[in-house]
Amino acid sequence: MTDGPTGALRRTALYDLHVAAGAKMVPFAGWEMPLNYGSQIVEHNAVRTAVGMFDVSHMTVVDVTGAGAHGYLQRLVANDVARLKTHGKALYGVLLNEAAGVIDDLIVYRHSEAEPLAYRVVVNAGTRDKVLAWFERHAGAEVQVREQDLAMIAVQGPEAVARFEAVSGWQDLTALEPFSALSRGDWMVARTGYTGEDGVEVILPGAEAQKLWSALAAAGVQPAGLAARDTLRLEAGLNLYGQDMDESTNPLESNLGWTIAWQPEARAFIGRDALAALRAAGVGRRLTGLVLEGRGVIRGGQRVVTGAGDGVVTSGIFSPTLGYSIALARVPKDAQGECQVEVRGKLLPVRIVKPPFVRNGQKVFE
Repeated sequence: MTDGPTGALRRTALYDLHVAAGAKMVPFAGWEMPLNYGSQIVEHNAVRTAVGMFDVSHMTVVDVTGAGAHGYLQRLVANDVARLKTHGKALYGVLLNEAAGVIDDLIVYRHSEAEPLAYRVVVNAGTRDKVLAWFERHAGAEVQVREQDLAMIAVQGPEAVARFEAVSGWQDLTALEPFSALSRGDWMVARTGYTGEDGVEVILPGAEAQKLWSALAAAGVQPAGLAARDTLRLEAGLNLYGQDMDESTNPLESNLGWTIAWQPEARAFIGRDALAALRAAGVGRRLTGLVLEGRGVIRGGQRVVTGAGDGVVTSGIFSPTLGYSIALARVPKDAQGECQVEVRGKLLPVRIVKPPFVRNGQKVFE
């Protein structure tokens, strides 16, 4: 990673390649990142039908080591890192504050074969500073931020694994289970992603990232930017921090209750007591999906009118795969079926559905 002039946006190791490819560069979470390389739709469709790649080096990679690493993450992460039984296994979870608000969502990898256990954590770029401050506040392990020496490339789509293997020489990824990773030297290749498609996320030294990116591009892998990443993740029904959840919301009203490990009862993760009280009282809102199959586009912040009361759109797009608008919205828990969304002063008919909307290139909701 590199820094620009004092006070300027930061740049990833792949910045020069983005500019050379004609990318439209935009500010994003303190970084200068590619929005698109000409056509967001082309990039989106490449991932759904073949293969695309994203520079996700702006995300923060943190290695948590030392004798206290396991207990440290058991307290900070609401999911249970004891479920990571072997090196390379991963889980998705959230950091909660004492009131059960979501500080961030993250992926935790077990990064050691034996005791003392070590972990690699990947957190969002936009939450970097507050997450690192939270880690420091609850000191109990050695925390090393790796953004100066590591880059991260996501290769996604039905042809992603085969294309990456052909370019990289790795030949054992097809059998790798989802939410698992392999490590060789300074490279870690994980079977994870944020698109609803198959693929890998590669964490590697920044000095080697340009070579891999160029080789993938030469092999026909479509570079894709932030715009396509957003339409793909929303079709997949995946939350975006800062829109679909934040510290003013809790996991139970953000479709993230499945990430909470309540057992063992003795594990006192931060926010547990407040979240247990909310669960016992009953949460009045839930995050769900909306579809607008007629004309119009749903956008974040729009009012949702239901028979159980009003809600609000948290994320909304026109879906390139489906050909109509979809959204995530926080609505009263009893809302269901047909409702309306306010678009430019008009109430348009929408339908509440259970996300995801698209997986593996196909419509999956009813």
